[in-house]
Amino acid sequence: MDFFGGFNPKLLDGVKRLHFIGIGGSGMYPLVQILHSKGYQITGSDVNEGTIIDAERALGIAVHMSHQAENVLGADMVIYSAAIHSDNPELQEADARGIPTLERSVLLGYVSRLYPRSVCVAGTHGKTTTTSMITSMLELAGRDPAAVIGGKLPLIGGYGKAGKGNCIVIEACEYAETFLKLTPDIAVLLNIDNDHLDYYGTMGQLKFAFKKFALMATHTIVANADDEGVIQIINSIDRNVRTFGIQKGADYQAVNIREYKPGFYEFDVTEWEMPYAHLRLGAPGYHNIYNALAMVSCSRLLGLTPGDAEAAAQDFKGAGRRFEILGEISGVTIADDYAHHPTEVAATLSTAKKLGFKRVWAVHQPFTYSRTKALLDEFALVLRAADKVVLTPIMGSREVDDGSVKTADLAAKVPGSVEVAGLREAAEYIKAHAEPGDFVITLGCGDVYKAARMMLE
Repeated sequence: MDFFGGFNPKLLDGVKRLHFIGIGGSGMYPLVQILHSKGYQITGSDVNEGTIIDAERALGIAVHMSHQAENVLGADMVIYSAAIHSDNPELQEADARGIPTLERSVLLGYVSRLYPRSVCVAGTHGKTTTTSMITSMLELAGRDPAAVIGGKLPLIGGYGKAGKGNCIVIEACEYAETFLKLTPDIAVLLNIDNDHLDYYGTMGQLKFAFKKFALMATHTIVANADDEGVIQIINSIDRNVRTFGIQKGADYQAVNIREYKPGFYEFDVTEWEMPYAHLRLGAPGYHNIYNALAMVSCSRLLGLTPGDAEAAAQDFKGAGRRFEILGEISGVTIADDYAHHPTEVAATLSTAKKLGFKRVWAVHQPFTYSRTKALLDEFALVLRAADKVVLTPIMGSREVDDGSVKTADLAAKVPGSVEVAGLREAAEYIKAHAEPGDFVITLGCGDVYKAARMMLE
């Protein structure tokens, strides 16, 4: 095969029908939308009904509710996600019949090249929000972008869309070097923090992966000048770079920062020290200043105006599971956030503390044994910012419990914290102990959001 920069332009030559294993996943849905809009015949399978599958059936796509070997018959290619194991009957049948199989991230790399201009957003924190902001900026400007996002964006009604415009905006995940399958015109580097070290082993290896990602940019790298890891990378490569920041001199700088109401910020943006835009953020949190700066730094590169960035900053109220206010019951406000790294937990609790509630409750579900063990002291330190902490069992996800770390180890380091047996127990504890005027936020990238919904029942 003729690969150029990891991209095979003949990948789907001769392919008419694509079969997706796990078609109801949030990562699959935007790919399904895009390829369906390009005229491919699509089928799929999953094990759980849901709103994504409802939307796919509304497009006329046949979805089977179980993984059966016969589901792949007639397919020219089978697509699977990293969550699908090699013993899956559909994968095995495809292999037996000589039907090509492709991991989702490889297909995403191909799809990123179906559009003349691709913006790929990478970083340990803020990817979903920044991808959503850039998508909002293009959408509100009438540019009808395609998008692949790791969270729900209310403006477009989902995790992505098939746009008719010339731009695609993609959340570029660093886990297992997935983002190295992409081919970005514009590569956005938000930050590099100590995450996924179960895969990379060292910070040096993680930074090296980000460096390889940055080198893939065919047009411009948009980089956070205040992040030490990002600066190390852009200082070591020869590429066209635009920087953004608050503290250090940057091409796009936030100045005159102020809270226009508790937890919500507005500021001026200078471009090469000249006035460029005034952003008033519709989403709370100081950390969102950086995400908005990344967005505004892309505006000129995408042929947009400062006004387009201003409109997007004000319109964007947050993506799904990103400081998402779910409702209020008996005077207690319930929210949910995807934070699963100490830096993210710290930012989320800092925002919550500024909103003027009586007490802030953190309901935290540790995610993976390796991360919990490696960052135990850091998690303990940042969780102390909450007035009350409820801890659920560790969600192992892809990992097997070797018994070396337990929630009790974290609870022992967070004074006054309460350890519960599960999500239902967490919800019941909150119902029994939270008082009017309190703010409760569930934290984690697993299924802890279910506890928040139980609280609202």
